[in-house]
Amino acid sequence: MNMFVGRLDTAQKLDSVSLRLVEQKKAISVVGLGYVGAVSLACLSDLGHRVVGTDIDNQKVDSIAWGQSPIHEDRLGELLSKGVAEDLLHATTNLERAVLETDVTFVSVGTPTSEDGGCDTRAIEAVARGIGEALAKKDGFHIVVLRCSVPPGTTLDIMKPVLEQYSNKVAGKDFGICFNPEFLREGTAIADFHAPPKTVIGVSDQKTADVLAEIYAPVDESPIVTTVEVAELVKYVDNVWHATKVCFANEVGRLCKPMGIDSHAVMDIFVQDTKLNLSPYYLKPGFAFGGSCLPKEVRAVTHLAEKLGVATPLMDSLTPSNEKQIDQAIGMIRETGAKKVAVLGVAFKPGTDDLRESPALELISELQRDGIEVVAYDPAIQPGPHIAQQFEYMRYAAPHLQEVVDGLAGFMKSTPKSAIRDADAIIVTQKLPELRSVLRSKKEEATVVDLVRISAEVPNSSHYIGIGW
Repeated sequence: MNMFVGRLDTAQKLDSVSLRLVEQKKAISVVGLGYVGAVSLACLSDLGHRVVGTDIDNQKVDSIAWGQSPIHEDRLGELLSKGVAEDLLHATTNLERAVLETDVTFVSVGTPTSEDGGCDTRAIEAVARGIGEALAKKDGFHIVVLRCSVPPGTTLDIMKPVLEQYSNKVAGKDFGICFNPEFLREGTAIADFHAPPKTVIGVSDQKTADVLAEIYAPVDESPIVTTVEVAELVKYVDNVWHATKVCFANEVGRLCKPMGIDSHAVMDIFVQDTKLNLSPYYLKPGFAFGGSCLPKEVRAVTHLAEKLGVATPLMDSLTPSNEKQIDQAIGMIRETGAKKVAVLGVAFKPGTDDLRESPALELISELQRDGIEVVAYDPAIQPGPHIAQQFEYMRYAAPHLQEVVDGLAGFMKSTPKSAIRDADAIIVTQKLPELRSVLRSKKEEATVVDLVRISAEVPNSSHYIGIGW
């Protein structure tokens, strides 16, 4: 750090208090000077860190060492030039030197698609070996941060063992390891770094979490600290969701065009709804969708597309995907071997008596066909003439549910406690507040099959199964 501090003394730009704060900033090496690596290098130096970039590509290293951007990205050249001019930013082909001279190493190497369609992690393994060999020669707690898009398990099952093997040190004790996904959009990457949508820090030890939080504090005072595996999967899920949005909007466009409807006018209105359309609502794993609107209108749109001769494979896949969720729930119940099952929640969602295309009815129908005794509870359902009227609405969509609807009065219970009393398995299809306390009175050996995440904390019990957790 002496060269860094000396430059500040000469320039006389900081008072002694500010100088001490700068001295405390971690020195950071960035391995891989491609798109993410070059942007990270420039932005970290802009935050006042001394940074060392390293790559096997001499051309990239030379370009960055001269403060020139190896890629086209708004303001990247400006920040690289500034970092070099302030003697904060350096580049080298010597990986060992980069690790030895810094406190934290960010790894941003390529992870292309492998021959089998998976993720090629060979570059990560090669870099981990080099970092491990450097760590073997170094004292102090060094932190290794993986930033590549990788499948869950890569950081701890592939990178960590290599680091430990070649350093002869133990992760969490002698060095830290972290997965820190990036959420940078090409063209606006510098702006995204300084105003991130979120900062996710996946770690196994608190010291590493604290250091990463300190690094990102100037741009995000509230980072999300989670497990390494969750952080790895978040990156994949984000990008698949973005791809889904692109395909969905394009299918709307294909649907609109032959009808002479302005697709941008439609989507301009669609995106103004941030309560349902662009929000966390509906975006939690759980049971299948149902009700009077979603199933009917998905069918109507796919039918319209078929009449127009328009391909909408994403929309066409929604009903089969929904059916798979019901099939998964049924499979989980069958695996319990239960002879008597209690279904808690019969309407398509809590707070309503609407049975139209409720996935719970599909589940009950299939279990009854298996010869399993089914009892049910729903605080909003009172069997009577209005239930028969509801069935008329879905007569053509789900004629196979007639027998279940007709028999509701015979297997509905008035309280949840009476429903679960002798049940071998309890199926939770609605997040009803009273259920958590009621479930404590179940038979000890009865299995709870949770389709809605009734509690934020998942019970650690062999008699509990969650559908997506």
